[in-house]
Amino acid sequence: MAVSLARMPQAARSEDRTVAPADVQRRGLMLVLSSPSGAGKTTISRALLERDDNLVMSISVTTRPMRPGETNNKDYRFISTEEYNRMVERNELLEHARVFENFYGTPRAPVLSALGRGRDVLFDIDWQGTQQLKNNARDDLVSVFVLPPSTKELERRLRARGQDSDAVVAARMEKAADEMSHWPEYDYIIVNRDIDTSVRSVQSILAAERLRQKRQQGLADFVNRLREGV
Repeated sequence: MAVSLARMPQAARSEDRTVAPADVQRRGLMLVLSSPSGAGKTTISRALLERDDNLVMSISVTTRPMRPGETNNKDYRFISTEEYNRMVERNELLEHARVFENFYGTPRAPVLSALGRGRDVLFDIDWQGTQQLKNNARDDLVSVFVLPPSTKELERRLRARGQDSDAVVAARMEKAADEMSHWPEYDYIIVNRDIDTSVRSVQSILAAERLRQKRQQGLADFVNRLREGV
């Protein structure tokens, strides 16, 4: 289901409006969106980035060919299989996986840098990548699984994209059942019946997770000073 970001009012955009004292610094979080191909996670991701100035996209590396309309170092960083293997060997990827005969991975350094500066990082990855992130950085992770409203609608959305052959669509539909079986591994579940509603739901999740006690560094000292009347 497509949505035009152009019709979103500028007022809908937001910065991180979690106001904290100057000496309480918030560590960023990793917001993961996963779904079967065609369920809407990429459209939701684009809308979130349009509306939230403190959210940045994690740019994955991939060995698959660039698709029409994609831009290198924006949609993905397109690399050779040899370079991908070198990154895995050097432990330069937070997560990596093989999907449909191609390889994907998340570079470690830019993500950790953003989190340290209080920026939130958005991931559009599958359940395999999410499991690896959970193992490597559970305290920083917030995971959301996006489900389609029906199998019939999922197939309609895949065909409406016009990017894949009938054989590829069939393969994606077959894989969708396995992908959806991993929904219990996620913190939050959204059924994407309507894009705007789904985006607002993820925004609510993000607002709450930003206020988690563990992410507000220096909060204990601040509260102690309040108790002392400082």
